[in-house]
Amino acid sequence: MQLRKKILSISIVAALGVVAGSASAQQAPSASDQTATDLDTVVVKGIRGAIEASLDSKRGEDSRVEVITSEDIGKMPDKNVADSLARVPGVTISAASANEGAFDENDRVSMRGTSPSFTQTMIDGHNIGTGDWFVLNQTGTVGRSVSYSLLPSELVDKVVVHKSSEAKLVEGGATGTVDIITRNPLNFEEGFSIFGSAGAVYADLPDKWDPQISVLGNWKNTEGTFGVMLQLFSEERHLRRDGQELLGYEPILGTTAAAQANPDLAGVFFPVLIGSALFEQERKRTGGMFSAQWKPTDGVELEANYFKSDMDADNYNRNYMLWGRRIINGTNGTNGQVPLPGYVVRNNTLVSAEFPATPGADPSNAFGVYDQISRPGAKSSTESFSLEGKWDVNEKLRFSGQAGTSEGHGKSPTQDTAEWDVGLNSGAGWQLNGVGAADWHLGNTNTGAPGTPNVDFRLDWIFGLQDLDVEDKEDWGQIDGTYFTDGGVLQSIDFGIRGAKHERNLPQATNQGPNFAAAISPFDPAAWPQGFQNYPGDFGDGLGGSFPRNIWFFTEDQLAQFNDIYANRNPVTRFDYHYTYGLEERSEAAYGQLNFGGEHWTANLGMRFVRTEEEVSNYVNPTDPNAPDVITTSAFGPYHIVVTKNTYKDWLPSANFKWDINDDLVLRLAASQTLTRPDFSALSGAVQLNAPASFPGTGTGSGGNPNLAPIISTNLDATVEWYYAERALVSVGVFSMDIDDYVSLSSVQQTHLTEDSVTDPLNPVLVPVVYDLTVPVGTGASVNGFELAWQGPIGEYFGAFANYTWSEADVDDGTPMLGQSENTYNVGVWFENDMFNARVNYNYRSWFYSGLDRASAFYQDDIDSLSASFGWKINDNFNLTLDAMNLNNPKTKYYAENRQRPRSIYENGRQYYLNFHFKY
Repeated sequence: MQLRKKILSISIVAALGVVAGSASAQQAPSASDQTATDLDTVVVKGIRGAIEASLDSKRGEDSRVEVITSEDIGKMPDKNVADSLARVPGVTISAASANEGAFDENDRVSMRGTSPSFTQTMIDGHNIGTGDWFVLNQTGTVGRSVSYSLLPSELVDKVVVHKSSEAKLVEGGATGTVDIITRNPLNFEEGFSIFGSAGAVYADLPDKWDPQISVLGNWKNTEGTFGVMLQLFSEERHLRRDGQELLGYEPILGTTAAAQANPDLAGVFFPVLIGSALFEQERKRTGGMFSAQWKPTDGVELEANYFKSDMDADNYNRNYMLWGRRIINGTNGTNGQVPLPGYVVRNNTLVSAEFPATPGADPSNAFGVYDQISRPGAKSSTESFSLEGKWDVNEKLRFSGQAGTSEGHGKSPTQDTAEWDVGLNSGAGWQLNGVGAADWHLGNTNTGAPGTPNVDFRLDWIFGLQDLDVEDKEDWGQIDGTYFTDGGVLQSIDFGIRGAKHERNLPQATNQGPNFAAAISPFDPAAWPQGFQNYPGDFGDGLGGSFPRNIWFFTEDQLAQFNDIYANRNPVTRFDYHYTYGLEERSEAAYGQLNFGGEHWTANLGMRFVRTEEEVSNYVNPTDPNAPDVITTSAFGPYHIVVTKNTYKDWLPSANFKWDINDDLVLRLAASQTLTRPDFSALSGAVQLNAPASFPGTGTGSGGNPNLAPIISTNLDATVEWYYAERALVSVGVFSMDIDDYVSLSSVQQTHLTEDSVTDPLNPVLVPVVYDLTVPVGTGASVNGFELAWQGPIGEYFGAFANYTWSEADVDDGTPMLGQSENTYNVGVWFENDMFNARVNYNYRSWFYSGLDRASAFYQDDIDSLSASFGWKINDNFNLTLDAMNLNNPKTKYYAENRQRPRSIYENGRQYYLNFHFKY
């Protein structure tokens, strides 16, 4: 199958070459070379100038690209680069990398209805090491996508989105590549200049103002042969997310009292947990970029770049929950409560049920549970250093080279937690209302205060991973060359080699538990914090539904003091190897590309060879616990490290053809094969285990597969572009992707030693448990669709744009494709004169599959957003801007296998950025 597709792709490439060869052989300079030369001297200012430069750059490229150009130095069209990319046809954005829910700003970028991991993000043509600050993205689903929260828009000169591939492009983006281009010191007009902005951001949900500042200074000598640039930024903001979370669904066991009394309930699914979730965070992003550029001669240029971005992201998550599993399935699957008459089952889901109070019942059957999780020191970071050089050997031969290193980290050094049993001896009930907020209660429980210890609440457990530091690192080097011919159809030949080593490691995960050696037992009320606070008075006002809102909590400091004394954080005995992993990838690539040109047409034909060596380290239960390499110091059972090595060799052909039908009309055709390597968590992912409700019993979980091959996509693309006026474009495009070794999911059974803290919470023991694990496997898939786009002026001062993308995906095993939205569209209008400018943008994305969570499907519902920006040019050196995000206050909604099983709903509120810009 793979060989047949490669033969097909090469045949298409050859056909395009024949088309090129049969056209006129008149020599013509490469349009892309002309555009690149011209743009180096263009100073782009304002909305109209940025649109004009973007369209000029797009039209001049030989391959299929989209370009977003900065309106001025330090001023992208949006506060977030991802928001700007959302307006590109075929590009979709999301505010989460997996199933952690949305955190008020768009953070991931994907293309043409696929996972963000299929879209490669680069800075100045090289990959970047990146990190995630949220703990679930450090230990759960770990993709290859880049967190845009680490990339301030002030750094950007322009963003180039490659929708079709060329042999000279670095492999890694099966659906495309986003290249973020920063500024060069020698491209500034003045010998010395300073640009900057100072302002504040207001977030309406936390009701906080925070400072934002960015300053860029540039100097170059009078000869224009040497320059340096330094940019620094410091941006703070508060975030609050109000939410309701329904954490998984399970079937009612036939042995329970509920099924015995009502046989029609056996096998019916019910919500495991329903909670009132409050998330608060203070973010501070700091860093900068330094560049030095030197042109000792007209034919030689050297450049050094250093970039660093750190985001401190302390956060506090609270979730006050009804515990459906404990209510219905009980603690061992043989007891539990019987719902009152009048319960409702729909789509095999218990969507409505009421349960009476149970005075005098076993306190371990508390109807509610309350998690408080504080993460001081949570952080993400990225930094990179690169050296670049260009050498025009003579008029026919040019070389360029680049070498560098980039390293990112995602850290959660500490989780201060406590889990409390609440709703002791209370009643409970719920009413699911489809996708959106459910109605639920815990009887007459007073949620506004802790109440009487061991009567109204009690400590259930202390948990939480510590010492997490996920390292993501890449070292690379490459040499590229271009040979210009003497004329004719073949105009130049590109060739080059590249080598890289990528590492992703999580070597330590300390899973804390109660410290039973403390002088006072952590389960003794004398050990618990004293005093409390309450959720904000307006918590959940925008979510709908009827559920607990006035909820008590202990502060971060109280939790920290409690955990310091009463949590066992021994890094050896509490080392939880299930979460740790290691991966090293070494890749070598070589390519050759022929560039053709004639009157009104250009084309290229190329081949890229890629060799990948993978070494994956998995920490697993041994089959022989007495083997010499087995480590027995962990309380989570014996383990050893299994290393898997694989080598893959792939040939990636590509071809692009552009025909200027007339002065206004352009036709583009493209065919290529592209490569993406599987997600880090798919290859080396930690084994995530969800213990059974009772012991003995069967648990669920997920794990990795170190033998997954690279994902190869055969891509076809055709587009017609009509540049009917200045700053105007109408385009129609179709695309098709046929994907081999697409990563889907399958189930296997494995046995793992597990701490049984259900049978006897105070004396947990290790027991062997069978788990139904969901693991990644390779299969086939396809994506087909079309794109429509229009933008243009309306009179002298107004303009508008609109685009729509439709895509349809199929996976051979019948499962949905991760991240695939069938419909996305964007519309916007703008105004600009010599003093004022304004822009309003609306973005819509239809529902998509987001993966598995707690062994059930996880879908994000349709979502839209409205943003606006306003600017006032005070004079040539000063202006004011106001950017307003999420003006429609969108709600992010998730559901499980069907819409009768809601999973969560979140509200993040609106944000307003007011900034004073200056330049000298």
